[in-house]
Amino acid sequence: MIRIGIVGDIGSGKSYVAKQFGYPVFNADVEVAKLYRKSRKCYKKLKKALPKYIISFPVNKKEISKAIMVNQNNLKKVVKVIHPEVRFNMNKFIKKNKYKKIVVLDIPLLMENKINKRNDILIFVDAKKKEINKRLNKKKNLKIIKKLKKLQLSLEIKKKKSDFIIKNNFTNNKIKKNVKRVLEKILLND
Repeated sequence: MIRIGIVGDIGSGKSYVAKQFGYPVFNADVEVAKLYRKSRKCYKKLKKALPKYIISFPVNKKEISKAIMVNQNNLKKVVKVIHPEVRFNMNKFIKKNKYKKIVVLDIPLLMENKINKRNDILIFVDAKKKEINKRLNKKKNLKIIKKLKKLQLSLEIKKKKSDFIIKNNFTNNKIKKNVKRVLEKILLND
């Protein structure tokens, strides 16, 4: 099985690019949202770690955001509860798809949490700052994003350690062509 890890800046379009490969995708952001909505175990641990902020089940993302905004250490507490669960779900996903030729890992902290293996193929999604900011302004709390970026390796390091770079100019045809070209190279070298 070939494992492809998608890396890049917050808001660069990693999830969209991951889906274009046409293979099973493990999306860590989707998993985190599911844990907040469905996992009583995570709720209890988060309530214990952040009793002032976590009020009821399901966990409200706004409560998490508020806790992180008040104190950077609260982000570490959230990570300590959520990341082991995400990793467990990722391992289940990999076992479930062990007979697939390729799986795609869309995990924002893939390299930082040393989830990637040495022979994983890393693909850096490169997008213009202006485009990223336009997308982020629409949907996210920019103060939270700044705090999350502090957890991440620099983009230069991610880019340097990646096997391929896919430029995302947010036009579907161009991305699909770039993904197809990269996929052909990966399959040729297999």
